[in-house]
Amino acid sequence: AHQLFAISINGEVWELLDKESRTTSDDELMIHAAHASCYHWLRSGTGLHQQRGEWLIARVYSVLNIANPALRPANRCLELTEEYSGLMEDFDLAFAYECVARANAIAGKHEQALKYMQFAEEAGQKIKGEEDKKIFFTDFGGGNWNGLR
Repeated sequence: AHQLFAISINGEVWELLDKESRTTSDDELMIHAAHASCYHWLRSGTGLHQQRGEWLIARVYSVLNIANPALRPANRCLELTEEYSGLMEDFDLAFAYECVARANAIAGKHEQALKYMQFAEEAGQKIKGEEDKKIFFTDFGGGNWNGLR
């Protein structure tokens, strides 16, 4: 049941992230859903699923421009990427660096943000699949960078 909930709720978060104009209620739902999805992955998945769950939480807070709550899951995502490196796809490292960079940018920690932006760029160049690389660089090139891009 946990795995089914994790997958379903994860999909809800992505629907809300992709929604063109969200309400305050949508934003609150998105925050809680991201945490719920990660919780259910913690109960049913691997370190890979937890890493991606933490990434999603950081992403939601970053999209909503809420700096401090974005930093903890972003840093945890990177820790998990390193801890479970054998489970990760090549794009997971690039996205982990990207979320740490973006959370730091939103928090006004520009030196840290620039450092991790560089790491993300380098990791992104190493993504082997052309479609995965395109997805990463499209994502990396957009969104809120708090004036750093």
